[in-house]
Amino acid sequence: MSEYRPPILTIDGIIFQLIDGQLCVLLLQRQNIPFKGQWALPGGYNPEGETTMQALTRVLRVKTGIDTKRLGLIEQLYTFDSVGRDPRGHAVSVSYMGLCYGLSPLGGKTTENPQFFPVSNLPKLAYDHPDIIKYAHERLRSKLAYTNAVFALLPSQFTFPQLQSAYEAVLGHELDKRNFRKRFTELDLIVPTGEFLREGAHRPAKLYCFKHQSLQSLPRNFD
Repeated sequence: MSEYRPPILTIDGIIFQLIDGQLCVLLLQRQNIPFKGQWALPGGYNPEGETTMQALTRVLRVKTGIDTKRLGLIEQLYTFDSVGRDPRGHAVSVSYMGLCYGLSPLGGKTTENPQFFPVSNLPKLAYDHPDIIKYAHERLRSKLAYTNAVFALLPSQFTFPQLQSAYEAVLGHELDKRNFRKRFTELDLIVPTGEFLREGAHRPAKLYCFKHQSLQSLPRNFD
């Protein structure tokens, strides 16, 4: 009987953010082989004594300068375990999806040139990271249909056009303005703040906020 050799345990973070009306994902430029110089999701080894969430928190802080406490939402996404996904050996990756607003990665001695890239225009990626990002994007699209997850991609106060734009950026297509407003209002998820956004000569727009700044299931699907 051959000697048992456990796979390598790693973690990967898929951090989404809206930038200039586009859904973007956080990437870094690998400093070591394999795939040195190529872009990849922030990730690393999960050593003994750390949970996968603790490992992700450490990796994001060290490699991107982002603190997971500043993410509006983070949850375990999926375990990717294809045998040939890492040329160094069989590596099992526990992935996490995070959503944020207004975060900028930091440069430093330990960070690896972290940047946000539009999901629709990604550079060449290392490992199976194109498949991981695609899976995460599909999961996010699905979550918008049955949860209020969009709150984590928006500022604490927002206009209806900003809310609709967030949905359109994630879903990848335009939505009818009147129908969107009617259907979303019926869900009773947001309330007016009594304040207005004034931009140039345009009529001031009402500002709204979510009743809950945490993940909630919708009373019915929004699709």
